[in-house]
Amino acid sequence: MGQETSNIRFQYLIANKVDEQYGCTVNTVGTQIVSPEDDYPVDAHPPGYAFDPNRGRVLQEYQLIYIVGGKGVFSDDKQSCEVYKGTVILLRPGCWHTYKPVKSFGWSEYFIGFSGKMAERFVSMMFPDGESVFNVGMNSSLVDLYLQAIETASINKPATQQLLCGIVMHMLGLLNLVVRNQSSSADHFDQIIEQAKTLMYENVMNNIDLEELATQLNVSYSWFRKIFRDYTGYPPAKYFMQLKLRRAQYMLANTDISIKEIAFSLGFKSTEHFFSTFKRVTNTTPNSYRKLSVGGRDDRNIEELR
Repeated sequence: MGQETSNIRFQYLIANKVDEQYGCTVNTVGTQIVSPEDDYPVDAHPPGYAFDPNRGRVLQEYQLIYIVGGKGVFSDDKQSCEVYKGTVILLRPGCWHTYKPVKSFGWSEYFIGFSGKMAERFVSMMFPDGESVFNVGMNSSLVDLYLQAIETASINKPATQQLLCGIVMHMLGLLNLVVRNQSSSADHFDQIIEQAKTLMYENVMNNIDLEELATQLNVSYSWFRKIFRDYTGYPPAKYFMQLKLRRAQYMLANTDISIKEIAFSLGFKSTEHFFSTFKRVTNTTPNSYRKLSVGGRDDRNIEELR
């Protein structure tokens, strides 16, 4: 089961007996934007996930929820606290909790739900004190893992659950690393660059005005360009193009979407522009990349690029 609109995108998955034997299965993954004054939660979630924030709920799985914009409140049996941009909430099975955005602010969130003996072992070893709320700041690597999980779940091919399991383990390991090295992640410059990278990840299917992005981050573009390059090794525009091409590679290898549609969906001016940029950066054509990735599809798209 899945749903996708401009403000919400999620998948619910059903694991089989073989998947469960691996020790970690993903049951749901998604993202949603809750605008100020919007109702929360939406009614689109199936029984077992929908809940009344005034009453709370108990899940039979772990969930990692990452707030990347706005702010809200969270409560469980141990605490009640404010959550805001950069907060990760770790929900545990069998534990009562509730959360919601502040209505006048709204929020943007990513979420993934998972279960299994391996997942239980990882969580208990990495977070043995029962912590639920972690202020990790903006982390573009974590956002990228959520986006990878959403894309993987939407395709739902054989062995999807095993790949999703790997992504969950990566998420938990990354969260553990950031939490255990909290002081190094709080640097002001780091947070500006991580926030910029996160916004680029989220807008990879669009075009983004990098000068407006710098203004949004309350810094000058010349300063932003220099610091971004110092931190990442790439000027902002080149980094953003690398993200687009990485998404193009994923779409070429994992979908039947035509190359013309891929170019259009990623915001290239034309298929010729996409073709030349892809070849210049990867040293291969989109058609050749698709053929090598999937073991020999036909070249039905090659003429439309010439």
